[in-house]
Amino acid sequence: MRRTFTLLVGAFVVAFAFLAGYASGQRSPVPTQNVGQSEELLRSIDLTNELDSATGRPLRMRKVTLQPGGVLGLHNHVDRPAVTYLLQGQMTYHQEQKPDLVANPGDGFAEGRATTHWAESTGKVPAVWIAVDIPKP
Repeated sequence: MRRTFTLLVGAFVVAFAFLAGYASGQRSPVPTQNVGQSEELLRSIDLTNELDSATGRPLRMRKVTLQPGGVLGLHNHVDRPAVTYLLQGQMTYHQEQKPDLVANPGDGFAEGRATTHWAESTGKVPAVWIAVDIPKP
């Protein structure tokens, strides 16, 4: 009887140790370091002289699509700084007092208060870009 009791206690201890080890092995710690990340700064704009205040103003990110032959009318970025990144298509930017600039996927612009321009989709497929700006409410 004592031998049976010892075997049962031993089996219980081994099973408990196995289950405890299995359970703790299943937990993954919360990562504190980045792994496998890379980054490349695409565009930036210094906001020091662009805004008097950011109070009440959102930071927004939009995906914009312009069909071939489509046009963005003449506008400026006074009080609405922006950065853009072209994903697809081709855009031609016509900025006041500067030469025209053709943008292809991977290109983009930083547009501050000195930017007054219009643009057109000059490719064969829709131009698609990400625009991040701080519009007035």
